[in-house]
Amino acid sequence: MRPEEPAAAPRRPGDRLEDTDTGPDHRPGAPDEPPAAPPRPDAPPRRPGRPCPRCRADNPSDRRLCMRCGILLDSAPEPGRPRRLPWWRRIFRRDAQRPLAAGSRPTHRTWPRPRLTLPVLVLVLAAAAWFARSQLSEVFTFTQDQTGDPKALHPTAVRGSSQAPGHRAGAAFDGYNNRYWAPATAGPGTGQYLEADFDRPVRLRKLLITSGRSAKADEFLTQARPSELTLTLVTSENERTTKGVNLQDQPGQQSFDVHGSDVVRIRLSVDAAYGARSDRRTAIAEVEFFGRQ
Repeated sequence: MRPEEPAAAPRRPGDRLEDTDTGPDHRPGAPDEPPAAPPRPDAPPRRPGRPCPRCRADNPSDRRLCMRCGILLDSAPEPGRPRRLPWWRRIFRRDAQRPLAAGSRPTHRTWPRPRLTLPVLVLVLAAAAWFARSQLSEVFTFTQDQTGDPKALHPTAVRGSSQAPGHRAGAAFDGYNNRYWAPATAGPGTGQYLEADFDRPVRLRKLLITSGRSAKADEFLTQARPSELTLTLVTSENERTTKGVNLQDQPGQQSFDVHGSDVVRIRLSVDAAYGARSDRRTAIAEVEFFGRQ
């Protein structure tokens, strides 16, 4: 016996159909099932861009100029890569340099960190500088001598072993080369000397000598000229250093490199002379010292 089907009732406007099955497609050549939609390709992951600092436009990470306003983009580190610290920060950095793996913990230090390393190092360097202060002073003075220009050193007192009338020892240190010093006796003047004193110790670097009675060629040969001199340097502790000086028989200045430290007195002794005769005296027109106080 078939069950009774409900009686059909009139459908009102707005009613929804209960049976949503559209039924099979009976068109010729229709597939049994509708074809599945092709899978959509996955979109490539978007690379983080570089925002413009002026217009805030988003630019690709490989660009250097903004696409909108053309300003130079800030150089930012690559994403996911930590920024490398300067070397001086890496030396004194206390935290670990390697990132920890997920789920791991930093290892506990079982030894105390030496916090006194830097103060001890400073004390050691200060002690070394204190004990080496004399050597450091010499290095500093040597640097000054090599890089700076020597200055004129003016003696506070001068004297001679003897002097001819009108040709005193001060004439050889007055800055004029047309006045000269000559000893009292004529001849080669062997053993005669000029001496200059300084009120404070000086560092001698250069010596200038104008031999003869004048720098003028027509007056140069009228008196004897020293050919060999012995230079004696006396320090504040009365230590003596000697140096031989050979002069050319020519008018004008002659320069000599003479090095002496802590010098308070300088003596120039005549050992030999050019053109010595019984009616001539050995003449020195000018002596100049250069160095540093």
